[in-house]
Amino acid sequence: MRVVPAATLRLAAVVAVAVTLLSLAGMALQYRLVEARLMDEAGRLLAADLDGFATLYEQRRIIALRQAIEFRAASGASGEMLMLMNRDGTVLAGTHADWPVAVVPEGAGFGPDGAVRFAAGGQDWLGVGRVLPGGFPLLVARDLGPVLDTLSALRRGIVALGFAMLAAGALVGWVMAGRVMARIGRVNVLADRVAAGDLSARLPGLRSADEFGQLEAHVHEMLDKIEALNRETHRLSDTIAHELRTPLNRMLQKLGRIEGQDAVTDDLRAEMRQTVRVFDALLDISRAEADAVVAGGPGGGLRPVDLSALLVELWELYEPLAEDKGLVTQIAVPDGLRVLGDRTLISQMVANLLDNAVKYCRAGDSLTLTLAEVGDRQVMTLADTGPGLPADLRETVFDRFARGERDRALPGHGLGLALVRAIATRHGAKLTLPQREKGFAIEVGWPKVAATL
Repeated sequence: MRVVPAATLRLAAVVAVAVTLLSLAGMALQYRLVEARLMDEAGRLLAADLDGFATLYEQRRIIALRQAIEFRAASGASGEMLMLMNRDGTVLAGTHADWPVAVVPEGAGFGPDGAVRFAAGGQDWLGVGRVLPGGFPLLVARDLGPVLDTLSALRRGIVALGFAMLAAGALVGWVMAGRVMARIGRVNVLADRVAAGDLSARLPGLRSADEFGQLEAHVHEMLDKIEALNRETHRLSDTIAHELRTPLNRMLQKLGRIEGQDAVTDDLRAEMRQTVRVFDALLDISRAEADAVVAGGPGGGLRPVDLSALLVELWELYEPLAEDKGLVTQIAVPDGLRVLGDRTLISQMVANLLDNAVKYCRAGDSLTLTLAEVGDRQVMTLADTGPGLPADLRETVFDRFARGERDRALPGHGLGLALVRAIATRHGAKLTLPQREKGFAIEVGWPKVAATL
């Protein structure tokens, strides 16, 4: 299953947005500083114009102002708005025909205090209106077009830079998030291998001297302890099974010497043989698990096996038993499908599954065995329409001694499917339990054999 790197995408997006927002905040502050600086400069130029007119006014009063404004109007100065009005409201001199409504003349001096920003003639201006002695209104204003053009260009640059920062932040975030998630992915791969039953799995290569290296070291230490505990547990069970198996066999031999109590000795002999079979099954499970470790992991040290032929042979052994019990049997196994395996172990696995199916099904139930190529695996499916798997066993069906309360009265020891899982792990096969409306089904998917083998 392909995993969507959602965490990587989220982390990359967070980094990109954070970098972009911080950059935009810095640029917004810079923009305000530039705006204030440009407006201050426009105010200084306005103040310089007012100082010049103040000097002319001191020399020849209204006449000097009128002549100066007429000269500037005749020279076609486009960046200024200058107007001198008569007491009756007529224009004595000016660069424009009408006094702007937004500017109210007030005060008698030539200072820049009270400068206002207004629009006139499709342009933005910064100006001052004054009433000179004798009731002569005077307007001095400067065009803010260059200032606004500069600020507009700066805003466009900020927007473009913001998108560039967003793209750069996304790229950097993706690269950094990818590196972080790759380190996490190493641990996830290890967890998947351990979940599949390979407790000896470890991360390859040297561990870095950082938090991820420390995490990997802790995971390895944890697995070492789990593996040691698991090994000790299995060793104990193997020892018990091995040590008790021998005296039980001796007791079986001695029971044959007892005379006159045939019924009692037969019952004892049957119970003891059942106990020996339990120990044999435990030893078989441990042997299969140990073989997987000794061979260097699941699938190691195996040889090509004609799975098709093997399944047909086992089916021919169990089909008469199934028919005697009244089961409807069907097999669909194409020729020539091979897997890497141990023929004896695979036979033991399939025999366990067929034996369980025949034991739990009732007359009239169907039993079907199929084998098919699915992707890169050879998938065997054994399905029946029997009583199915008890609900309380769904999660623990492959554990040792797992038996449902419903089946306690039936003979068995709950080790068959545990052995199936151990053999599947030995072969690198995948076990699945498909959901069925009625009955029980199990799928075993073996890796295909390479064509060159």
